[in-house]
Amino acid sequence: MTDTRRARKTTVNDGGGHTPKASPYARLFRIPGAKAFCVSGAVARLPISMMSLGIVLALNHLYDNWTVAGTMSAAYVFALSCVTPFYARAFDRFGQARVGRLALAVQVAAMLGFAFGALMRVPIPLLFVLAVVMGLTQFSFGALVRTRWAYALRGVDDGERLLNTAYAMEAAIDEVVFILGPILAAWLATSVHPVSQLFVPTLACGIGGTVFFMLKSTQPKPMVEQVQTVASPVAESALESADGGTDTLSLSQLRHQGTKPKNVLLYTGVLPLLVVFVVFNMSFTSFDVSITAAMQEAGVEKFLGLQLAMFAVGSCIGAVVFGSRQLKGSHWAHMVIFLGLLTIGFVLFRLTMDNFFLLGVVEILAGLCVSPLFTTGNLIVKSLVPAESLTEGLSWLSTAGTVGTSIGSSIGGIVLDASGVHSGMMLPWIFTAAALPLAFLGWRLSHRPSQH
Repeated sequence: MTDTRRARKTTVNDGGGHTPKASPYARLFRIPGAKAFCVSGAVARLPISMMSLGIVLALNHLYDNWTVAGTMSAAYVFALSCVTPFYARAFDRFGQARVGRLALAVQVAAMLGFAFGALMRVPIPLLFVLAVVMGLTQFSFGALVRTRWAYALRGVDDGERLLNTAYAMEAAIDEVVFILGPILAAWLATSVHPVSQLFVPTLACGIGGTVFFMLKSTQPKPMVEQVQTVASPVAESALESADGGTDTLSLSQLRHQGTKPKNVLLYTGVLPLLVVFVVFNMSFTSFDVSITAAMQEAGVEKFLGLQLAMFAVGSCIGAVVFGSRQLKGSHWAHMVIFLGLLTIGFVLFRLTMDNFFLLGVVEILAGLCVSPLFTTGNLIVKSLVPAESLTEGLSWLSTAGTVGTSIGSSIGGIVLDASGVHSGMMLPWIFTAAALPLAFLGWRLSHRPSQH
């Protein structure tokens, strides 16, 4: 905590000689290297919005089976969510470039393996194995980018506010990726080739990831370089060798090098935050499946993409506005407020669901709270865990969101089959309302003495 206070008092040149009236977004991109890692990280994130849908589209086109397609996509997402925090732990401990180059190569190889397997129509059981293997190679570029922002702004004047802006901008980029990715995947599958939507995100990941890991000036210092002593001469020799001629560690060095850091889940407030993210993220996919069923029932499913996009548009606007403001008070307080507003928005969804035009307007208004919610969650993680474990903390948050969306779609489907679309549209506000007391609990715990 002392280092954080010192950093706030330190004023350094941000690379552009900013003036007090300069836009916080303009100031962000005056940071040396910021544009490069932000853009390359955005390109490398394309698979998160394309691959799951791409699996469904490919399997349905090639095998004419929605059940197998949906199950295989779920298996991929589950495998991904299981391993993401552990990759992040390695990134924090050994460095983004050293771990990333090896991990990226394995990831791209696994993605190509699945894509070619689908193209060649290998047996379904083998394709399931390839999908799971592909999921097990995935890591979160979003967490890596956010960690770089925290590192790049560590000594910049007014860095706390600029980090708020950076995280809000990254939330907006996520929304853009999730708007454009499914549209691109659907177009590729129907207009180019039923498997082309698997190759394009693979290419984007390979190119964007390679550029990202080549950018060393903005790479956070890994934990193994922060330790003052090394446990044994063998480990010390491995560290010196790794720092010598290569940025890629061997598997043996990854296993033995450095000291074992504290698990981020043990820091006060982290677990309540993850539970909040699981619960309120259930609202999004329950809304998706409910509005899909409602529009199919009304015979206007061809406008489904536009209807869903309204929510994302509102979220993008909310990210831009939130990033240009510095809210006073606790991040937990902001989370409670945004959850409350989103709950009201979801109630209005239920009331306006029979008028799709009016629902679209309400979606934009409610969406204004979505990106600020995710941004606030990332800022809370940064306040709870030490800098050397930030990537792991942010990845756990991403995993919690993925788990929530998976549960939400399952519950939504059950309710739709049992009670219909109007009951299904009740779920989003119920989930966000349930997250409110959990956020209050996290807020209370955050006032306890720090255990860092």
